[in-house]
Amino acid sequence: MKIAFVGKGGSGKTTLSSLFIRHLAATGAPVLAVDADINQHLGPALGLDEAEAAALPAMGDRLPLIKDYLRGTNPRISSAETMIKTTPPGAGSRLLRVCETNPVYEACAHPVELDGAAVRLMVTGPFTEADLGVACYHSKTGAVELCLNHLVDGRGEYVVVDMTAGSDSFASGMFTRFDMTFLVAEPTRKGVSVYRQYKEYARDFGVALKVVGNKVQGQDDIDFLQEEVGEDLLVTVGHSDWVRAMEKGRPPRFELLEDANHLALQALRTAADATYDVRDWDRYTRQMVHFHLKNAQSWGNARTGVDLASQVDPGFVLRESLHSVEVGAPQPA
Repeated sequence: MKIAFVGKGGSGKTTLSSLFIRHLAATGAPVLAVDADINQHLGPALGLDEAEAAALPAMGDRLPLIKDYLRGTNPRISSAETMIKTTPPGAGSRLLRVCETNPVYEACAHPVELDGAAVRLMVTGPFTEADLGVACYHSKTGAVELCLNHLVDGRGEYVVVDMTAGSDSFASGMFTRFDMTFLVAEPTRKGVSVYRQYKEYARDFGVALKVVGNKVQGQDDIDFLQEEVGEDLLVTVGHSDWVRAMEKGRPPRFELLEDANHLALQALRTAADATYDVRDWDRYTRQMVHFHLKNAQSWGNARTGVDLASQVDPGFVLRESLHSVEVGAPQPA
C-alpha cells in the first residue's frame, strides 16, 4: 500500500508518519519509508541522530542512477537524460518492488532499526534556497515521483511517504500516486484550510483522503474538526508523553506508547488496508499518463528538446502481477 502523510508545516505530520512506520514495523510488515518533505525530519523522528541523518544518501543526488535503472530497455525512452519526473513505465522498463534488492535501494535506501525490526528509509536530501527556485523538473522530489511511478506493491507491503502538501505535487500528479492520503490537521482555521485545498485538487481524481486531527486538547477541538471536515475525519490524537520523550531523543520501547494512540494507528492501518480491494491499476496508469502529457506540453518538451508524448506506451498498464523487469513489444503510438 502506498500511503502519504501531508499537512502544513508544524502540523505534526512527520511525527505521525514516524509513529505509523513504527506501528507497521512492530507487526513485522515490510516498510519502505520516504522523506519527501522540504524539512528533512523523518530520519530523526525514527531515532537517527543528527550525524546519521545528515549522512543519509540523498535520492536527488542519485537521480541519473535512478533514471538509468528504471529506463531499462524501454525503446520509447531514447536516453535517461530525457526522463522527467512524470515519465511513465512501459514495456522494457524496470519496476521496483518493496521486498527486493536493486541498485536504487542499494544506492539510496538506509536500513533503520526500530525495536528489533528494520525499515528502509529513503530521503530526497536537504533543500536549499536554490533548490526551491529552480524549474520543477530539477525538483528533488522528482526522484521520489519516478520511483513511485515505477513501483509495484502488494497486499501487506507499505510505502509511507512524508511529503509537503504543496502546489508541486498537484502540478505533477504526485498526489494521485497513493492508495491512501492522511492529511494531518490541527483544530484551527489554518489547519483545515490545507484540507480544503487538498480536497479541491483531489476531488476529480478519486484520491482517498482521510483527516487525522492532531494536537487535540478536548471535545471542543473534536467538534470543530467534525464540523469542518465531516466524514473525512478518521481519528484524533492528543498529547503523548511517549512522543515528548521521543522528541528529547529518548524514545521508550514502542509497546509503551499510550493505548489510545496505538488504537489510532491501527485505525489508520485499517483504513489504508481497506483500499487494496478497490485498487484500479487502469485508472492509476491513465492518471500517470495524463499528468505526464500535461507536464510535457507545459515545460518538459522545451526543457529536454524531445517530444515526451512519445514516451507513453499505450498498451502498458502497471499492475501487481508484473515482474521486476517487464520486457515486451511496445505498442504503436
